[in-house]
Amino acid sequence: MSDDQTADRAESLAKPPSRPVPADLLAGLSVAMVLVPQSMAYAELAGLPSHLGLFASALPPIMAAFFASSPYLQTGPVALTSLLTFGALAGLAEVGTPDYVAMAALLALLVGVSRLLLGVFRLGVVTYLMRDPVVTGFTSAAAILILASQLPKALGAAAPAGGVLWRAGWSLGHVDQWEVASVVIAAITVLLVLAGRQVIHRLFPGALLAVVGGVVISRIVDYAGPVVGQVPTGLPDLSLDLPWGSTGTLLVGGVLIALVGYAEPASIARVFAEEDGQRWSADREFVSQGVANVAAAVSGAFPVGGSFSRSSLNRLTGAQTRWSGLVTGAAVLAFLPFADVLAPLPQATLGGVVIAAVVGLVRPVALVSMVRRSPAAALVAWSTFFATLALAPRVEQGVLVGILLSLAVGLRTRRTTRRPEVR
Repeated sequence: MSDDQTADRAESLAKPPSRPVPADLLAGLSVAMVLVPQSMAYAELAGLPSHLGLFASALPPIMAAFFASSPYLQTGPVALTSLLTFGALAGLAEVGTPDYVAMAALLALLVGVSRLLLGVFRLGVVTYLMRDPVVTGFTSAAAILILASQLPKALGAAAPAGGVLWRAGWSLGHVDQWEVASVVIAAITVLLVLAGRQVIHRLFPGALLAVVGGVVISRIVDYAGPVVGQVPTGLPDLSLDLPWGSTGTLLVGGVLIALVGYAEPASIARVFAEEDGQRWSADREFVSQGVANVAAAVSGAFPVGGSFSRSSLNRLTGAQTRWSGLVTGAAVLAFLPFADVLAPLPQATLGGVVIAAVVGLVRPVALVSMVRRSPAAALVAWSTFFATLALAPRVEQGVLVGILLSLAVGLRTRRTTRRPEVR
């Protein structure tokens, strides 16, 4: 390749097309097929009715597309943000009640406004508070909590009320309470998503096939296990009739989710931009994610973020511009009037979808190797890890512990490396 061709290639990568191209349609639709089951599962992870996941997947990605700098970033419900949402709302209202749902929407608004302010005032630098050891420790612990939360659902065990880890332990210890059909359905779902992607093709639509198969089998055999149940159809009612009196109570949680939940989309956009020689702006991504969360609040949904798996799928299926995210949101919006077809979907299927999505976030090798490479970083990572597990469901407090410890370690390191002046 000549120098001129190289320069032209670099320039084309640095300036992706601003108008949608046909490839964006295929990519956006491909992501939507994965997003529908994931969004419903993540809504339940946040303690909310599953249909609110669909609401969080319609307008938010559409609005984010108008402001994003990355052509690949896909916005919507994500596992870690859903867990953080559950933690922020824990104890404030009974899970799944109208009060709880209203607080989730208010929390989305607080997250959105926080990100908007950080983006508008060009404060993207605050993302450096979320250092790698903090992110590694938190995501590993959060993934364990998410997996534990799905075990009773995947095993079909009606675990008594209690903490996430306790309920998971109870479910594992009471084999006689397992429902064979639920175990089989969850196992097949995980196999379709993971093995299909690794063995057959990385674009294999395992989640979609699991959902379609789950609905069909549930109808044919008259499945007696827990199912999604009634799914409201129609478009979300747009409103800002929120419990404003709870703003002070939710403010800290909203700011922490704004920061912690931004770590994933920021890393996605940065990595893809570096690989493709494109430019990206942390401040613009803050704005796009802020607008998306405001849209989620208006839709009566819950906080959203950028998804690594769906953004990777978006890129692999040929997305060229950020408008592929708009296609994804529009596809979900068009599906809402027909969402009741998912009513017979086994809960075990949703549990399997979540398990397959987050199992890769547990990073024991990274945590162990950090001890050898950097004892200071290992201290931060392991402290964040154990604090997140110990403080569950208030997992955002575990992140706060990690941030404060990271700052303390950084200050101490600078003091010890500062040499006295020689006279």
